[in-house]
Amino acid sequence: MGRVRVAGYSVSLDGFGAGPAQSLEHPLGVGGERLHDWIFPTRMFHAMVGRDGGETGEDDAFAQRAMQNLGAWILGRNMFTPERGPWSTSGWQGWWGDEPPYRVPVFVLTHHAREPLVMKGGTTFHFVTDGAAAALERARDAAGSRDVRIGGGAATIRQYLELGAVDELHLAYSPVLLGRGEPLLHGLDLPALGYRCAEYTPTARAAHVVLRRDA
Repeated sequence: MGRVRVAGYSVSLDGFGAGPAQSLEHPLGVGGERLHDWIFPTRMFHAMVGRDGGETGEDDAFAQRAMQNLGAWILGRNMFTPERGPWSTSGWQGWWGDEPPYRVPVFVLTHHAREPLVMKGGTTFHFVTDGAAAALERARDAAGSRDVRIGGGAATIRQYLELGAVDELHLAYSPVLLGRGEPLLHGLDLPALGYRCAEYTPTARAAHVVLRRDA
């Protein structure tokens, strides 16, 4: 069985994983896009969006690691859509268009049932209505010996931390202050949950922190 990981998750210096007021115009909340300035220039991100080139170095190395050995993803509903409540008939298929970069099964936490959505490139979105633990069981079955990546948002990551299910977190702290938004670690006692800092790598654009849970 593979690991359960949070990887390449960007956080502001004041602890927010996204800005406030997510909408179609602001997928990451107001100001949230700035959290990801470290990854946009990397070779990994260029390849993911079909562009040539891109920078190598530590930021790229962490971005590459974040995408390795993945067999399934878990996302909160806000990572799939800005809509709230029952599914509309708009035909929304996610933020990434016809061919999302996941290329494996993706399990979306929601309170509202929806048929699986098959996309180009190997991504199928499955909409899970019976909770975080059930989504993790399905994701592990789908991933087999590969890893499950908890992609966010902040509330979803918190659920899995509180369940003691996350083996490793790679957080990229960006030199940005948001003031408000979606808090990631507020109120969590990470040492009591078994986590320790295993890696700390600062770069010009981010401070990469890897936390691992003791066996």
